[in-house]
Amino acid sequence: MYSRTFARSFAAALTAAITLAGGHAYAAVPDSGDQLLAARVVTYDASASAEFKAAVDRGAAIWNESVDAVELRPVAAGQRANIRILADNGWPRALTTSLGNGTVYIGRQAVDQGYNTVRISAHELGHILGLPDRKPGPCTSLMSGSSAGVSCANPYPNTAEKSEVEGNFGGELVGSAPATRTMTIVD
Repeated sequence: MYSRTFARSFAAALTAAITLAGGHAYAAVPDSGDQLLAARVVTYDASASAEFKAAVDRGAAIWNESVDAVELRPVAAGQRANIRILADNGWPRALTTSLGNGTVYIGRQAVDQGYNTVRISAHELGHILGLPDRKPGPCTSLMSGSSAGVSCANPYPNTAEKSEVEGNFGGELVGSAPATRTMTIVD
């Protein structure tokens, strides 16, 4: 897991490094601002999640509170979302097309049986973030899903789940401006 402190130290060392190539020295110079571990933004469209929209937004907020390397944001009008979230009458499920992309179904079947809607949302978003089911499992494991029982309302990933998502997305070094670098020729 990368930390912001490591990222700042690494960025400072990288900025100071000079590489010789073709008789010239090139120094990487950040555009501006403090170097941070950037969150990869993954957008979601919950417009078809019906009565579960608030639970979906809360599930996304929980992931945003829990990890640094990825940020879930509602999609802006006119843009295509990475994640589509739909309500249906089946069992909750996530169909991942690639890391950070796919479709989540908030199935009413589990809700009708008494499962917590925020836990369902956070769990299914966890699949899109690269986590597998971990069944059977305790309530402290978000990815234990339904095996933790109807009484389990914990929507938070545990330390191992957070760490796995951080590793899946990794992050990248950026300044306060977009992730671009300027190469300066030093003669």
